Amino acid sequence: MLGDQTRRAIAAQPEWLAQVPTGLRLPDGARVLFTGCGTSFHAAMTGGDAVQALELVLRPGRDADLLVLVSHEGETPLTLAAAQAWEGPRWLVTGKADGPIAELCEEVIVCTPAIEESWCHTASYTSAVAALAALRGEDISWLPDAVAAELEAPLPTFGEQERFLVAGAGRELATAHEAVLKLREGAWVAAEADETEQLLHGYLAAVDESVRAFVLEGEGVAAQRAAAAAAALAKLGCEVDLVPTRHPVVDIVRFQRLTLAIAEARGREPDRIRRHDQRWADAAAAAKADNAS
Repeated sequence: MLGDQTRRAIAAQPEWLAQVPTGLRLPDGARVLFTGCGTSFHAAMTGGDAVQALELVLRPGRDADLLVLVSHEGETPLTLAAAQAWEGPRWLVTGKADGPIAELCEEVIVCTPAIEESWCHTASYTSAVAALAALRGEDISWLPDAVAAELEAPLPTFGEQERFLVAGAGRELATAHEAVLKLREGAWVAAEADETEQLLHGYLAAVDESVRAFVLEGEGVAAQRAAAAAAALAKLGCEVDLVPTRHPVVDIVRFQRLTLAIAEARGREPDRIRRHDQRWADAAAAAKADNAS
C-alpha cells in the first residue's frame, strides 16, 4: 500500500511522544539559538530564536550563549557545518546517541526510540518539538493523548486542487512551514507557507479559487489577523479553513494525515519523497555533489 512507512510513523506518534525525555532543562538565563535543516529547522523554529543552518554557517557570529541543533539522524551536512562554525557550547536533539554532530556537543538529547524509516518525517518531527518544549520546562505529558485524539479527528476536505496555502503567525508559523513541506514532499502538490500578515500585504494577488487554503488561528492579535486572512481568501473563492491551534505537536497532525490522504487519492508515494523516480533521485544526488564540493 502506498505510504506504509509514513502511515506507521504517523500512527506511532502517541507511543513515541510518551518516550520523549523530560529530565533536562536549558540553562537559566541563557540566550539560546536553535538551528537545523528541513523538517529539523521547522522543529527548531518552535524552540525560540532560530536560524536555518546554512544561514548560521554564512554568519556564525550570533548574540547567543548556547546553540541547540536539531538533526534526526545526527549527520546532516549543513547542520554539522553550523556546529563546527559555532564557537560556544552546543546541544543536540536527535534520534541517535552518536554521530558527527553529537561528537561536538556537550549534551545529546535522544528524542525518538528509533530512526524513522519514511523520508517524509512525521514522528521524528513531533518528538523533536516535544523535546524542545521539555527543555524549556513545558509539561508535555498531555501531548500523547492529544495527538491520539487528533489521529481520530475528521480530516479536512480537498478536491482536485494542486495548489495549497498554509498561513500562520507567531508559534504557528513553524507549523505552517512544516505542513507545506509535508504536502510538497509527500503529496507532490505546489504549496506555500505564508506569514499571516505578509499574506495580507500583496500575496493575495497570486491567489484565486484554484487554491486550497488553511489559516492557523493562533491567539490574540494573531487570531484577529487570521480571521481577516480567512475572510479575504473566502472572498477570492478559495476553499479555506480557519484552523484552531493548541500546540505545534498537535497542530501538525492534521496536515500529516491530509498529506497521506491526498497521496493515496492521487496514487502518489510519500515514503521516499519522490526519489523512487530517477529524475528526483538525480536531482537529490546533484545537490549532494554540490554540497560536497
